[in-house]
Amino acid sequence: MTTEAKLLQFQSPAVHPCEILTPEPQPDSQIAALLAVFRAHPRFLLTSHARPDGDAIGSTLALAEVLDQLGRQVDVILADPIPSTYRALPNLHRIHHTPSANDIDPDQNTPAILLECDGIARTGLLGLEGRTLINIDHHASGRPFASINWIDEHACAVAAMVYRIAVAAKVDITPSMATCLYAAILSDTGSFTYSSTTADTFALVHHLAARGANPSQIARDIYLSNPASKIRLLGIALSNLQTEGDLAWTWVTSEDMDRIGAVAEDCEGVVNYLISIAGVESAVDGRGQ
Repeated sequence: MTTEAKLLQFQSPAVHPCEILTPEPQPDSQIAALLAVFRAHPRFLLTSHARPDGDAIGSTLALAEVLDQLGRQVDVILADPIPSTYRALPNLHRIHHTPSANDIDPDQNTPAILLECDGIARTGLLGLEGRTLINIDHHASGRPFASINWIDEHACAVAAMVYRIAVAAKVDITPSMATCLYAAILSDTGSFTYSSTTADTFALVHHLAARGANPSQIARDIYLSNPASKIRLLGIALSNLQTEGDLAWTWVTSEDMDRIGAVAEDCEGVVNYLISIAGVESAVDGRGQ
């Protein structure tokens, strides 16, 4: 049984089918260590990687709510803007966009929590050096660079790890928290198509839906709300498609983007079309001059 499976134990089918069943995992030593740190400090900075994706955004917002319920002050900072795809998520007003963490909290005694980062540089932020760092990551490329590190490459998304923290901390999984976590998992599993998607993943998102996440609305917000510039840029990228063996690549130029009024975030997701080609194992999309 996997770690996730241990966390998602539901009661027997004898329970009335309309009853909402809440998983009650026992916190392991890594989660217990994290919770001890959370309770030992009154304030935290919370961030994720530059050019944030759905997992980065949803997980930071959800973990901010966990810390709120633990009675902690938390400032969420991201170096780059939120892509339009995720602008329907709740509580986006909490996110500060600034080049330096010191702009928000210059006190070096305030710890910083980094989600989905293999080092400080990945955040795109200044002002994190010298702080106590807490590293939570699910990538195989994750590195133990911080004072406290929890890396679980078997997790389908860092949102799944935040969910485990929330359950272990016995906080209320609010509708807004559930929405952020569901959106993060939906996007980071490729709409539940990646190999990281397991029965445990579906048990987790089932619980999030029961706690107030609206799966159909979240899917519409993420996948059916693209600006026209993004679709035009996709057409250019696909017209430049090249393949060789199991590799596919494409590009768009700055001139292309200027001509159709596209912005950097419109490039996100192009690589997913390339990797969908039969026989392709690796894909690259680039932006040139």
